[in-house]
Amino acid sequence: MTVSLSRRRVLFLTASAAALAALPSCARPVSSSASGKPKVIAVESFLADIAQNVAGGRLTVDTLIPLGVDPHGFEPTPDDAARVASADLVIVNGAGLESSFLQKLLTGAGGRRLVIEASAGLEPRSAKDEGAPTGAADRDHEEDPHFWLDPILVIRYCENIAAGLAKVDPAGDEAYRANAQAYATRLRELDDWAQQQVKAIPPERRLLVTNHESFGYFADRYGFTIVGAVIPSVSSGASPSAQQMAQL
Repeated sequence: MTVSLSRRRVLFLTASAAALAALPSCARPVSSSASGKPKVIAVESFLADIAQNVAGGRLTVDTLIPLGVDPHGFEPTPDDAARVASADLVIVNGAGLESSFLQKLLTGAGGRRLVIEASAGLEPRSAKDEGAPTGAADRDHEEDPHFWLDPILVIRYCENIAAGLAKVDPAGDEAYRANAQAYATRLRELDDWAQQQVKAIPPERRLLVTNHESFGYFADRYGFTIVGAVIPSVSSGASPSAQQMAQL
């Protein structure tokens, strides 16, 4: 029997994917005060939100890339380099997400600062794990940096960020670890909720067509199959060929 996705289930998919993708764009960008405390900059807004939850009230976290700007196509300005130059800690996602601009940004900033990868220690998926279409074999080496679409993987982000914050503010080590653990509890609760919602969708209907190859971790966690991507790359800056569009 053919089972149709109800509007409610479609809305769930849209809402849950958006919630995980922006896991946290609900936090407003904040700027460091002249309090003498270490200045922390997170490259992406979702990282800033995670970091602010881990920092609690001890530090404020600034965001480099404005909310809504695609990091795959971000071009840093001299002002961005100046902001990074004044930072004590820079938090990046890692796994290649910032590879198109990070070195240029750090070189332009000059000086020395601590740079940590929030995803350090996580094993990345590759393009071939996404069910890449014919002709995509040359992309098998591409690493998928979108770990944050699985809330359980974000727990590692919390741990890495807590450790990074403690390096620039050793007195806050205990507070950062406690905040990271508290946020991890919220992430597990989010995961439990998502797992319950997914149960309402028949397994044979758990199919996804994505904008680009960014939902692999989400699909793995919640039992979806990615049947295609409009942009057959882990970067939204790539362009599909006519053959790939026809296959999709």
